[in-house]
Amino acid sequence: MNVMVGGTFDPLHAGHRVLLSRSFEIAGREGLVTIGLTSDAFVQKKSHPVRPYDIRREELIIWIESMHFEASYIIECLSDQYGSALNDDFDALVVSEETFPVAGEINRLREEMGRKRVDIYTIRCILADDGKIVSSTRIYRGEIDPDGHLIR
Repeated sequence: MNVMVGGTFDPLHAGHRVLLSRSFEIAGREGLVTIGLTSDAFVQKKSHPVRPYDIRREELIIWIESMHFEASYIIECLSDQYGSALNDDFDALVVSEETFPVAGEINRLREEMGRKRVDIYTIRCILADDGKIVSSTRIYRGEIDPDGHLIR
């Protein structure tokens, strides 16, 4: 199965690892995971600093390779919230609860363009030790570490 997933992945945290792992699981042994990694220009609107694209890409590759997933993957530069998801042929989109509305918009736009809708798999957000969502913003604020443990 051909699967798409996207994000900034900075820093790569527990929620990202679950999202990516599920993407590879859905893709299966002969599948392909296309990972849209947000461009430096696209992340300018974030409320916290974001490391450069090349650094984020390298960290992503190191983690993926360490996991020995069975599906193959490619990383493409994502310069908007849709990337190639509007035009490419693929089977499924994996999103978090937070980005589910974008997935619905992608299917709506694909349908308007005469393209087939894709399956949407939604991953529940991972909670930190304090019961709040693990997020890059919280990590950058120094509240939690990438695994969701409180920093005291």
